[in-house]
Parts: sequence; structure tokens; C-alpha cells
Amino acid sequence: MKHLRHSLLLGTLLLATMVRAQEVQLGADVVSRYIWRGTDFGESMSVQPGLSLSVGALTVGTWASYAISAPGAGANEHDLYLSLSFGAVSIGVTDYYFPAPGGPGFFDFDDNGEGAHYLEPFLQISGPETAPFTLFAGFFAHNDPDNSIYLEGQFPFVVNGVEMGLTVGVVAGESGFYNTGGVALVNLGLSASRTIQITESFGLPVFVRYILNPNPRVERSYLVFGFSL
Repeated sequence: MKHLRHSLLLGTLLLATMVRAQEVQLGADVVSRYIWRGTDFGESMSVQPGLSLSVGALTVGTWASYAISAPGAGANEHDLYLSLSFGAVSIGVTDYYFPAPGGPGFFDFDDNGEGAHYLEPFLQISGPETAPFTLFAGFFAHNDPDNSIYLEGQFPFVVNGVEMGLTVGVVAGESGFYNTGGVALVNLGLSASRTIQITESFGLPVFVRYILNPNPRVERSYLVFGFSL
């Protein structure tokens, strides 16, 4: 019953936000690899749709990643999230759900490291226009025995009209989820994006991301290409 109440509450919130939504955002990315916080999920090209609805300071959204190749289906992911923004500060929670074939069903909310859902409360702080950094902190409060803490900083900048960004991500302790034996740097990234004009009225946003995971248990780099629709 607790799990059913959780789902009904979330469904009610989604419906209420949809009815009152002042802003709706939707779209999808197609990426050569799905790399999340320095980890490759699925070793496959992926399609990543997203939908969010906002009412004032409240945003409710859903995001997913689906591998194009069948062997990568085990890393498929479908998330729900909500956040509240107070100027430069946002707080919220993300529900990560991994619908792997033959895996736990959607209503499996067990807190034993084997359930279908991982809940991550988070805090995000954004800098002013003169220093447009973003600081993020989140920890897995449900279904992760290590209650893994992830800290990330991002800083965007522009070079010759190309939008670029630096990312640094750290896991703050031992974590089976991130495969770390202690405090570890897991996500160093450099990204570049621009819009390719296809017609007078349509441009295709494309991006390239270089990502390095220097964690001694991983030590792997990635170069990801993608475009947004």
C-alpha cells in the first residue's frame, strides 16, 4: 500500500501540474553513447526524450534514455523528477527507474539495493550572469546501501561563438553504485555545442563532449556526439 500511495501521489502531482502548467518543454537528444557522471550506460547509441511542466517555482518532469541496440537495453532508464526554485537555489528529488528486461517491476520500491527505484534528493546553486557557474549536490537516499554522495561543478563559456562548458564531478566516499573505493574524481568533461542552420527557419543543435573518468577502478575516456530535436 505504501508503494501504491507513492505512485498515486506522484501521478496526482503530475496531473495537477499539467492542468495548471505555465510552461511546457519537450524534446529529445540522440547521442552516440549515454555517459552519466563518468559511467557508460549500455555501450550503445541512445535516444533520450524529455518532458517538463512548470507552474511558478515548481517544475515536474520526466526523462528517459533508451539504447538503440538490443544488448544495451539492460541500461534503459526512465526518471521522474520535481524541483522548486528560489532564485539562484533549487531543491528537488529525482526518481531513477531502470526498466531492464526481466528486472524488478515498476512497483518494486524495495530499499535493499535490488529495487527498481533510486531516490536522489538534490540541491543546485546557480551563479550570476557575470559568473554563470552551477554547483550540484545529491545523494541516494533510497535503494543505495552506501547512500552515495555526488558533487558537481559546471562552468559555461563561449569561444568564437561556440558555447562550451567545463564539468568536474566527485563522489564523496566509497560507493558500489559509482564503483569507487573512497573519495574519487569520476567526471571531468569539456563540451562544445552549436546550431547548424539547415534552412532559413530550422537549425539543428549539435554537441560534442569529451569525458574522462580518472577513478582508478575505471580510468576511461569517452567522446560523445549528439544532436537535439
